[in-house]
Amino acid sequence: MKRILSIFGTRPEAIKMAPVVKELEKYPDRIESLVCVTAQHRQMLDQVLNLFAIIPDIDLNLMEENQSPDSLTSQAMTSITEFLEGVKPDLVLVQGDTTTAMVAALAAFYQHIPVGHIEAGLRTGNRYSPFPEEINRHLIGVLATYHFAPTQTAAHALHREGVPKQTIFVTGNTVIDALLMTVRKEYYADFEFPLDGRKVILVTAHRRENFGQPLKNICHALSEIAHRNSDVEIVYPVHLNPNVREPVYTMLANQQRVHLLEPMWYLPFAQIMKRAYLVLTDSGGIQEEAPALGKPVLVMRSETERPEAVEAGTVKIVGTDTELIVAETERLLRNERAYTVMANAVSPYGDGHAAERIVAVILHFQK
Repeated sequence: MKRILSIFGTRPEAIKMAPVVKELEKYPDRIESLVCVTAQHRQMLDQVLNLFAIIPDIDLNLMEENQSPDSLTSQAMTSITEFLEGVKPDLVLVQGDTTTAMVAALAAFYQHIPVGHIEAGLRTGNRYSPFPEEINRHLIGVLATYHFAPTQTAAHALHREGVPKQTIFVTGNTVIDALLMTVRKEYYADFEFPLDGRKVILVTAHRRENFGQPLKNICHALSEIAHRNSDVEIVYPVHLNPNVREPVYTMLANQQRVHLLEPMWYLPFAQIMKRAYLVLTDSGGIQEEAPALGKPVLVMRSETERPEAVEAGTVKIVGTDTELIVAETERLLRNERAYTVMANAVSPYGDGHAAERIVAVILHFQK
């Protein structure tokens, strides 16, 4: 029996790792599946663990208020290394591009433990955007033994960097697995504002590179959109980071038809996304999730590591310029043909069976 250790620390990681963890549990005669969480995002992580009924074998509880990447890196390296030395797994699985994922991959490498990288090969080509995620992805790509690429585009990026083809497996993205598992659940959220019969715009904005003036530009745009479009309700679950909360609440707390919410459990969040008219985001995962539900996405960043959705026509990059965000949002609100083209484009991110493909590879190589 092989011991497989999944390590993650943030809500997005947990969402994307959950289908893999649940799939590993189906093979108790061949796999001992362990879960380690760093709690890089404490409250938001716990919500996802509860939703998918995942009980970590070890919770390192490393979150500190307004934590810097260097502080988290040093703490995580020490704690993860100690855990690896104790459990001695045969394979470590990490997901995406967080500090937790990068440190876990490096710690495993130091212990001569193979690493499987889920969602491998995403690239913007700009080492500082997103920061520090772009460099984290490159580092994990160098350290990993198995590369589970969500798309052919991601696989080609790995090929160009010299990653051996026999170690790259195109699986689809596990976020689609998690999303489809979630939206099938019976759930009704009773909010204190109207959603039925309204054009709901779902917003997420929390990227480190958007701190400061870019986030203020986004807030100006949201205020203008709400003011100019009386049939719109803007729903914005606000990240816990004070660099996000302070400008957002200062600029939008009293804006009519802008609803600032605490970070939402994934289940109600997925249900709101399902009911939304369109999505404005600087998040990565939502660029994958929303198109699977037929929702157009405007990305408030200068580049994206998910070009497949842009090429497919489900996503458009608008940056953080206030006027451009307003113009592109109103184009989708008012131009039915433009909206239909984006809403009906085919999602490039998979069919909901990515976790099965990943575990099949693990079973093959961990005999």
